[in-house]
Amino acid sequence: MEDSNMKNVSPEPKKKSLKWLWIAVAILVVVGIAVWCGISASNANGASSTFKFSSTFVMFALAFLILGLGYLLGGVNIKGVSLGTAGVFLVAILLGWLCTLDFKDVPLLGAFHMESTSATVVKNLKGPVQNLGLILFVGSVGFIAGPNFFKNLAKNFKTYILLGAIIILAGTLVAVLCTLLTDYGPEYWAGVLSGALTSTPGFSAAQDAATENLALITLGHAIAYPFGVVGVVLFVQLLPKFLKADMAKERELLRLGAQEEERDYSKYFSCEDFGFLPFALAVIAGLLLGSINIPLTGAGYNGPCFSLGTTGGVLIMCLVFGHLGHIGKLSLEVKASTLKVLREFGLALFLLGAGFEGGVALVQEIANAGGAAIVVWGFVGGAVMTVVPMLVGFVVGKYVLKLPLLNSLGSITGGMTSTPALGTLIATAKTDDVASAYASTYPIALILIVLASQLLITLM
Repeated sequence: MEDSNMKNVSPEPKKKSLKWLWIAVAILVVVGIAVWCGISASNANGASSTFKFSSTFVMFALAFLILGLGYLLGGVNIKGVSLGTAGVFLVAILLGWLCTLDFKDVPLLGAFHMESTSATVVKNLKGPVQNLGLILFVGSVGFIAGPNFFKNLAKNFKTYILLGAIIILAGTLVAVLCTLLTDYGPEYWAGVLSGALTSTPGFSAAQDAATENLALITLGHAIAYPFGVVGVVLFVQLLPKFLKADMAKERELLRLGAQEEERDYSKYFSCEDFGFLPFALAVIAGLLLGSINIPLTGAGYNGPCFSLGTTGGVLIMCLVFGHLGHIGKLSLEVKASTLKVLREFGLALFLLGAGFEGGVALVQEIANAGGAAIVVWGFVGGAVMTVVPMLVGFVVGKYVLKLPLLNSLGSITGGMTSTPALGTLIATAKTDDVASAYASTYPIALILIVLASQLLITLM
């Protein structure tokens, strides 16, 4: 009888007591470590001795802080208009500027101080992080647009080339006008032009063509770049609202104008479910393609050269892989869910790196310029170089080329070489099909902005 009662006794009180015992031990350990670190810090250099912030820690801490706050800002919706992923860009600029403030002697916070763009953290965010984001984004866009891209390109080839050329020409004419009306020189306005069109290849081409005033090119690019990003992002959201466009009807027109292809990948071999292998193969091929350097003059490699770069090379090869669908028995399918995640994450990383470096560089370059007038002129001129080509492109696309709205907007984002705006347009249109118009216009715009940046300096 006694044994029977013992079996019915619940072990719960014993478990609870052990639980609280372990909690007490954990608290004692934490308190003990904190006290020991505090005593050690008081005998050394204070809190900076307790926390060791490596450049890797600072980089990732800033990156995830920017991503979190950026999406918080981007989620703010005012009458149907939001910054979306571009919120990451603005927060990155703000934090980049804050990190240049003089708090390097403040305990703990001093680790986040950036003297200039030569700081290791800035280089890493601008270099590996931004380029990885760019590869993920344009690669995803290429695979999404690839299955129908070449058929649609053949159908609208002349239209996309014409629209891309008109957009770049409009921006270049504004840059020429600004050069004639001011005393800041063609180098400065070539930098503004590349910033207004958010074109890193154009910026590099301007630097290659210039023999002096390289700092002015950097300053112009840094001043115009923020509005170049945000302006196109807002344009692709606001224009449909101003036109009171029926987006469901516009999506249908976009689909009707495309030649869609349904594919069955089940008969091909796939080594994993996500499609990382074909994505990796396409990226490697794209990096190789983008590294090819083509001389533009009789001077050969001693003169101006052109290359597709990371963006153009990866975009084209991912379009090709997406178009092929398979190589022999090897499936080249990348799951739609995988592409959407890589596209969004890649865009966020790209904007993070560009924005943070821009925030640090802007302060540095303005300080070197030593005056507010050049900044005001650059911002206003850059804004005009961003807005005028988009308006001209829309008018020509709608009234001359008779393109549907989403085709026009997709082509405009490609003609403006605006990676962030494409992400926003996809979210606004609620269809990935707009990526095809972007991808069709982007290559010609990329080539022309490189040539325009060089000619502006060499001929003016």
